Amino acid sequence: MSMHWIFQLEGWIALLTLTSLEIVLGIDNIIFIGILAAKLPVSQRGRARMIGLGIGMSLRIILLLSLTFVMRWTVPLFNVLSRPISGRDLILLAGGLFLIAKTTSEIHSRLEGKAEIHEEKNAAAFHGILVQIALLDLVFSVDSVITAVGMVDEMAIMVIAVVVGVGCMMLAATPITQFVERHPTVTMLALTFLLLIGVSLLAEGLHQPIPKGYIYFAMAFAALTEILNLKMKKFGKPLGQREDG
Repeated sequence: MSMHWIFQLEGWIALLTLTSLEIVLGIDNIIFIGILAAKLPVSQRGRARMIGLGIGMSLRIILLLSLTFVMRWTVPLFNVLSRPISGRDLILLAGGLFLIAKTTSEIHSRLEGKAEIHEEKNAAAFHGILVQIALLDLVFSVDSVITAVGMVDEMAIMVIAVVVGVGCMMLAATPITQFVERHPTVTMLALTFLLLIGVSLLAEGLHQPIPKGYIYFAMAFAALTEILNLKMKKFGKPLGQREDG
């Protein structure tokens, strides 16, 4: 990998931009991993989160080092209703369907009060959670790598951006998931975010992409509203309530 970009301002700008993108896109990954890990005993959740993020980083780097193979995934394999379908499209469609099904199931179980926590010694449950994390990591990794290839030419910049981005996600994973777990309404909001991401993956796989700016604006607006609600519950009084006298 060439490192001549170190002496070029454009190289550092590209690194900063791509790293920021990796972190922003990684928030979805953190939320999904945190919700899946919450099904495990407390003593195993942190390990599951770190291993899950490590799997994601490894997949991204492997895919980056296999660029020729990855770019073949964008070549149309067949047509459906006059629309070309590539390997990437199939992965996005499968990932979107999996994410929608898993999120819907999780929302239903929480609304019905049947959220499941696996027993401490159930190694099969731990590995099952890791398999589910790996499947979604593959979807997010393919999308992330293809996006990176379209933005940057230098392999070193892409690999460094992935490592730094995942490193930041590892640092943020515990506080983010603990905050989500402490507030049931935030958990439900996070699940609806994942449902939205699943729909977005389906739309992109069908060549009807929803602009990511719209998605992240909607998510940011909903998150800000929920933060204000939490602040009001903690420090304020419900709207319409007044002091007597």
